[in-house]
Amino acid sequence: MLSALGWDASFDALFTEYAAAGLVPARVVRVDRGRCDVLTAVGPLRAASRGSGRSDPARAVCTGDWAALRPGPEPELVALLPRRGAITRAGADRTSRGQVLAANVDTVVVAVSLADTLRAGRIERLLALARDSGARPVIALTKLDLAEDSAAAHAEVTALAPGVDIVATSSTTGEGLDVLAATVTGTTVLLGPSGAGKSTLANALSGQERMDTGSVRAADGKGRHTTVHRELLVLPGGGVLIDTPGLRVIGLQGAAEGVEQVFTEIHEYARGCAFRDCTHAAEPGCAVQEAIADGQLSERRLAGYRKLQRESAWAAARASARPTGKRSEFHKSITRHQRATRRFFDQQQ
Repeated sequence: MLSALGWDASFDALFTEYAAAGLVPARVVRVDRGRCDVLTAVGPLRAASRGSGRSDPARAVCTGDWAALRPGPEPELVALLPRRGAITRAGADRTSRGQVLAANVDTVVVAVSLADTLRAGRIERLLALARDSGARPVIALTKLDLAEDSAAAHAEVTALAPGVDIVATSSTTGEGLDVLAATVTGTTVLLGPSGAGKSTLANALSGQERMDTGSVRAADGKGRHTTVHRELLVLPGGGVLIDTPGLRVIGLQGAAEGVEQVFTEIHEYARGCAFRDCTHAAEPGCAVQEAIADGQLSERRLAGYRKLQRESAWAAARASARPTGKRSEFHKSITRHQRATRRFFDQQQ
């Protein structure tokens, strides 16, 4: 049961001390006002969770987390295991603290509606968010049955996402759903704006009508939030799927590495620049500007790269001003895990 949810030897090793104390592993399905729906080896449970995220939202319990659960008449999550990759966006409050959308993610499916005008900047931003988490991005072109020119849209998205698998789908006709199901692996999260067809896609992949769906406005192609919470679904063919509410604001939280991976072709052109510190503006011998002049690279693509670079650098500068040290998030999560373990055992004495 647990292995089907993503439990493996590395999580098992981190859980040794908790297991000795009689706690059991649980995967968070949904979080709602201080309580969580979780899946355990014996089935689903409703559990209370300790408010460890009050001072830092990035440490709050999140859908996809693995946790140590104290079983009994009133089950309670007492500690979170270190996350292995998480989708984190900048907080809506404009502080330096990020908001974790989904934890322990292996694959990110970016939903792009073919019934709406393609927005290159939004696709690039979502891909940067996915890449920075360490997960593998996949683009699902949804509503294929409503596309005016699916071939042209596919070509446009391919240019925006070098090296990314792109699957055209229709939940109405079923076209492409088997290909998408075979493409995603492990824990998969769906990202995209309202009206992109995420919940319909989630229902189709899970084989059950679990998520509410809604229509979009004909005037602007925008949808309302039919999904108002993040929820983890078990897929019949293996793995799990996390559906998320539509993202209107997609701020990057110091996602420099993710941005670099999205714009790989610009880095390839930059290797040919005459100066190592070339800003690709007006320097002589700039290979990036030469690529633009030759029609191999668009000015919009370079402008999009610069915009995400600036945003990522600004977020990183805000975060570095906090007294968090220079350790990686993984090592910091290990430290938090060790401290939580010590606190738990101290309370048992």
